Amino acid sequence: MNSRRFLPLVLAALTLSMTACGTKFMHIEKTSYGINAEGKNVDAYTLTNKNGLKAVLINHGATLAQMHVPDRNGKIEDVILGFDSVTGYETWDGPNGNQYFGCTTGRVANRISKGKFMIAGKEYSVAINNGPNHLHGGIKRSLDKVLWKAVPSETDMGPAVTFRYTSPDGEEGYPGDLSIDVTYTLTHRDELRIEYKATTNKATPVNLTNHAYWNLGGAGSETVLNHELKLNCDKYTPTDDTLIPTGEIISVEGTPLDFRSPRVIGEHIEPLIDTAAIGYDHNFVINKNQKNPRLAAHLHDPESGRMMDIYTTEPGIQFYSGNFLQGQAGKGGRTYAKRSALCLETQHYPDSINKPNFPSTLLKPGGTYTQTTIHQFSAK
Repeated sequence: MNSRRFLPLVLAALTLSMTACGTKFMHIEKTSYGINAEGKNVDAYTLTNKNGLKAVLINHGATLAQMHVPDRNGKIEDVILGFDSVTGYETWDGPNGNQYFGCTTGRVANRISKGKFMIAGKEYSVAINNGPNHLHGGIKRSLDKVLWKAVPSETDMGPAVTFRYTSPDGEEGYPGDLSIDVTYTLTHRDELRIEYKATTNKATPVNLTNHAYWNLGGAGSETVLNHELKLNCDKYTPTDDTLIPTGEIISVEGTPLDFRSPRVIGEHIEPLIDTAAIGYDHNFVINKNQKNPRLAAHLHDPESGRMMDIYTTEPGIQFYSGNFLQGQAGKGGRTYAKRSALCLETQHYPDSINKPNFPSTLLKPGGTYTQTTIHQFSAK
């Protein structure tokens, strides 16, 4: 055999052997996730920690496309909804439409009343795309629909990738050039750590989050209503019939929203089905009696034993019970039935830009928006 042709085979086998025995560990793999509607290649970055957990991130929308974690017996499953290629993420209409699966959401996640807000006496208008209101940053150029620059790196905590994008002044109606970094790190402590940073040259509202749909039994499992949820939240922000907060902050006590102790999600959802939320779709106020990042939520699937704890620097967390999932055909041909996954979106409160008594979402020149959210995985 030609020795030059044989050498790459030897090196490949050696690399595989070294990886298997633990003396070398490949943390980051870059592959293609398809060609987008503009004819550009979309890249996927697979982060693997030393315990075998995997996160797949794509630069379309700085999106978490896959999250593979073990159950109590060590069986690894992908536990978030999504699509096998970028085409699914670009499809918004019809029964197989994307519903913000796994994306970075903004410039302003959640709702802005009537798509209007004032800054220094000037009124700004953004897209109306959710009843009479603005939702998740807009229609054509919201952060979930653009291609971000990706910078992978190995860190002491674990493999990471930083996505960078500058949203130009006027994009989706928002003022200012907003420069954004979103860094995902899969730590060797079995955490998915998401860190956000943004700066602007004009005052503008900013409220970023990740919009992953979780089912700890595995993506495509029939329901998420059998999961147990605990929220470190004594209060929530009630809304009007269009899901815009009234401005009040009230106790969860005596309501179906009381998750201060672990509760099976489906046990108390019935009274909410005939409301405007059509189930759970509420912003909860995270208790402040702890250090940042502080515990916001604990999710447990009793069947698989998988658990997820969410820590965040944000003041709120939106719990959404997948009320509009409609049987989309997702990864591996699995379908996503109504309420087969949930979202736990760490964020500022909805419509904060129009509610002076809420924590401010206004970012000014010279300031820096920062946010850290940590998803810690375990099983029992």
